[in-house]
Amino acid sequence: MPENIGSSNRITREYLDSLLIETRYLDSVSPDLTYELWGERFASPIMTAALSHLDHFMFPGAEKALTAGAVEANAALWYGMCEESQIEAMVASGARVIEIIKPYADRDVILRKIAHAEKCGLLAVGVDIDHSFSGDGSNGVVNGDPMAPLTTAELASLCCATKLPFIVKGVLSMRDAEHALSAGARGMVISHHNGAIDYAMPALAMLPEIARFTSGRAKIFVDGEIRGGMDAFKALCLGASGVCVGRPLMTAIKNDQEHGVAEWFRKANAELGKAMAFTGCRDCGHMDAGIIHRI
Repeated sequence: MPENIGSSNRITREYLDSLLIETRYLDSVSPDLTYELWGERFASPIMTAALSHLDHFMFPGAEKALTAGAVEANAALWYGMCEESQIEAMVASGARVIEIIKPYADRDVILRKIAHAEKCGLLAVGVDIDHSFSGDGSNGVVNGDPMAPLTTAELASLCCATKLPFIVKGVLSMRDAEHALSAGARGMVISHHNGAIDYAMPALAMLPEIARFTSGRAKIFVDGEIRGGMDAFKALCLGASGVCVGRPLMTAIKNDQEHGVAEWFRKANAELGKAMAFTGCRDCGHMDAGIIHRI
């Protein structure tokens, strides 16, 4: 038996590769990839994932490279743990930023970060519900800061604490989707947090049901094993509002810093545009789940 039999990343990759597309050439047109999110217009619905502390985990300047590359590509920039001054620098660079905050046990830390996000004029803010626990199921500690799972009531209070759209990252069930929507979330990220638990459902397997349930009442984003424009296309057809990309962009930064990031987006958008053209999807508002078939 393979050692990685339960790897959620492997399962997710295999699921993505099992999804095939049908072509629709008659009456098709060259597509418009542009995408509007909460009043801002982007080159496409492909955006960065909420990465954290890149300067620490990669090299000094990695975070700046990601930011500059996202600005050049006209892509939304999601980000996770960092100092307030770093968020301010991202905004000053012209990036449209979405900050995802960890579920700090000290809820006042979350509230202070939400207030700072609002002060900076971020595009949206949210909380990372799937980073509450450590590997053994006890409450987690991230960079020395204790974490604790949120209740639905606490989530509702966070949603009410800001005028910004509030996003819940880490939804991977109808139960959490229902609770997040009832709490007032305006966006959800369907995610298993880079395989944080074995045998997790792939995001795209949960996506259609959650998208039908929310029915436009919240934006639905996905991450996990999104490697290029074709993966993004499949997610968008199945109901995603946008897709978030992490590890491929980290590789792009390592290879060619900000230029690598911008070039990765260029190639991914070209691949997305080709898939849309070959399947009759004229813009991001006309994606069709019927295009996708699973073998």
